[in-house]
Amino acid sequence: MPFTPSKPSPARVLSRAAALSTPEARWRPGLADHPFHSEIFASASEASGVGLALALARDALTSNAADEAIEDTRQVLWVQDRAAIRLGGRPCLAGLSPDLRRHLIHVAAATPEDALFALEEGLKCRDLACVIGEIAGNPRALSFTASRRLSLTAERHGVRLWLVRLDAERDLSSARMRWQVRAAPSPLPRWNPAAPGTASWHAELFRARAHAPGEWMLCDDTGTLRLRSDPDTDVAAAPDPVHLARPTVGRSLAARARA
Repeated sequence: MPFTPSKPSPARVLSRAAALSTPEARWRPGLADHPFHSEIFASASEASGVGLALALARDALTSNAADEAIEDTRQVLWVQDRAAIRLGGRPCLAGLSPDLRRHLIHVAAATPEDALFALEEGLKCRDLACVIGEIAGNPRALSFTASRRLSLTAERHGVRLWLVRLDAERDLSSARMRWQVRAAPSPLPRWNPAAPGTASWHAELFRARAHAPGEWMLCDDTGTLRLRSDPDTDVAAAPDPVHLARPTVGRSLAARARA
């Protein structure tokens, strides 16, 4: 007896049409649904990869913080293999934010296998705020099975991982969110346009489970990851120094300085 496909009901047809017509959610900074395993592909000739990883990590930690007034004293694990250290160098503590500088644990792994082991062991520690990894190229050890182990471990223990892939090709991976990033022109400083600007990135989200692919211009000039609406005319935010000027009526400048 030949098989005759059943005609779908009108309700099912309408539900499918509504699902297809509904636009996918666009990613933006400040969202609370950060995945537990993300990859960032970047060139080893610039620090855009780890810069965006740190900005995304801070954005995730602040977005999911229950009470912003309570300081997060958990440690951050930063793992690099030997090739990543040779290409990009070790973390510069003087260039990190004070909160990260005091809570950083750095691991220098000899091989990609050792780096993956350190990453997986770090993800099992719930006392860590997050894990940052840097691996150069496409080592055989970083297979789809290895990335799957990292994803499952991060989701099981609730510790997020941002893995920076230096000079790597887009191979198979189970990372829930995958970025391609490069450095972008910095926004003009507010008070001195000739001064060096803050870090900015051109970020392409080419794979994500919960968001549609897209490209953004990002920066964190105020310590908070934000979108740049117009890169050509954008001006970096800066505190207004008006509070530094105090009235001197009735008293000399020397007396005001001693006060």
